[in-house]
Amino acid sequence: MQGQAQQQAYDRGITIFSPDGRLYQVEYAREAVKRGSASIGIRAKDGVVLVVDKRIRSPLMEETSVEKIHKADNHIGIASAGHVADARQLIDFARRDAQVNRVRYNEPIGVESLTKDITDHIQQYTQVGGARPFGVALLIGGIENGEPRLYETDPSGTPNEWKALAIGSGRDDIQQYLEDNFSTELALDEAVGIALSGLGQVHEEGLTPEGIGVATVDAETESFIELTNDEIEEYLESNDLLADEDEESDDAASDDESAE
Repeated sequence: MQGQAQQQAYDRGITIFSPDGRLYQVEYAREAVKRGSASIGIRAKDGVVLVVDKRIRSPLMEETSVEKIHKADNHIGIASAGHVADARQLIDFARRDAQVNRVRYNEPIGVESLTKDITDHIQQYTQVGGARPFGVALLIGGIENGEPRLYETDPSGTPNEWKALAIGSGRDDIQQYLEDNFSTELALDEAVGIALSGLGQVHEEGLTPEGIGVATVDAETESFIELTNDEIEEYLESNDLLADEDEESDDAASDDESAE
């Protein structure tokens, strides 16, 4: 009982390390990310791909209201997994940071610089009393000096660069698929197919264009483009991932509304 009481004390103190060097609230924030629907990022040789599971919980919900892919700047896109409200706060911060950089230096912000600014902001919420960590992870993909870059942010405020990565629910299965199929020679279109196939690993019933989001950042044009449902459907058909029209997933009803 005494040990349990001590752990509860460290649970309530975001700024206090436990005797074994852990910040429990940060670990709980990571659990919130795992409960959110999956997001996938792949760095191709000619751009970056972001794919997200929108997790539409009801046929009455407007699909366009579920936002998991965001444009941070003309050359940078961001996908999230975890609490949507927390993600929106970080997206707003990222957009302001990108615009300030353009006004101040008359040039687009670097992907690495933006990521580190975001993670610096996240880290502050792990050592300030009266606040909790952000319960969300971000995939930040874009073009910097003509080269594709892909970063992940963690609730602890740690940035990591990746070639391909999955965050959110089903991460282990998707990540294993990416590790088995990723190649540094992937073209942008091929990377979209692999990302969708990876998402298909956790959707045995298949995928629907309305239930997922896809965006690309092309290295040549340095432009963020979000694919339409018709374009997504073509990719799903070509990769044999399209769900039958009469099949409906029962998973959505049990999903936590706060974690997307």
